[in-house]
Amino acid sequence: MKYETIPIKTEYIKPGDGYDELIFKISQLAQDDDYIIISETPISTAENNLVNESEYTPGILAYLLCDLWSKYLWGYILAPLFGYKKRTIKNLRQIPKQARNHKQFILKEYGLKHALQPTAEAGVDLSNVPGKYVSLLPVNPQKSAQKIKDEIKKRSNINVNVIIIDTDPVYKFRNTLFTTLPISHSDIKNNTGIFGYLMRIISEYIGPSILASTTKDISIENLIKLGSIAEEVEVKYSDNFFETIYNMKDEFKCDFDNVTVEMLDTINHIPGVIIRCK
Repeated sequence: MKYETIPIKTEYIKPGDGYDELIFKISQLAQDDDYIIISETPISTAENNLVNESEYTPGILAYLLCDLWSKYLWGYILAPLFGYKKRTIKNLRQIPKQARNHKQFILKEYGLKHALQPTAEAGVDLSNVPGKYVSLLPVNPQKSAQKIKDEIKKRSNINVNVIIIDTDPVYKFRNTLFTTLPISHSDIKNNTGIFGYLMRIISEYIGPSILASTTKDISIENLIKLGSIAEEVEVKYSDNFFETIYNMKDEFKCDFDNVTVEMLDTINHIPGVIIRCK
């Protein structure tokens, strides 16, 4: 399949801004039947689906999960044993004290099954958000995708296919696709938490997780392929690709808690990619 890719470049979409800028940029570039692949964080940020983790006081279990379990057991024993990337091992070994609040939040809102994950718990995103806030997954990604599709049609009379993805991976074990995320496309088994996190060691990596799609005319495997293409484009054309909070810290040369909306507004963002099949 031949295709053309077009990155959607915007300013930082601020909490509660809504989809206006995103829809405007898409409408300028899109054509009928294009696939619009959008990352979950700008969707949640636009919908103001953020939480201030400083409001959560870590208990004993959060301390144990953060310091003993994630930083030391995973950082120094399990992650090297399972052949994790050097970058992931380094990040685990330098987990900041603020992560205790994060673990407490995950424990309270998502339970032990997700809190036991040493990284990427429940798809909660610590990067690309200001200060002590984190971005949750969209409350209803299917509704969000359909709303964006309908608004583009209403404003520009362009009929597009909207797909919302998350960088957290999908794996395949035998004939089952699964993700650790609490929600996903109906063809992907979700909410596996630590069980999926461990299962992926013996499973095949497939691509990013699909949260929602407005088209039923394409298989889940092809949706994941489109998501993978979009991720590559985002990395290629982004001046500052914040895959983790450590990338964001290095870029702004300040502690995680001190990142502001104004800082995030100084760089170009690529919240999505248009894929045009030929």
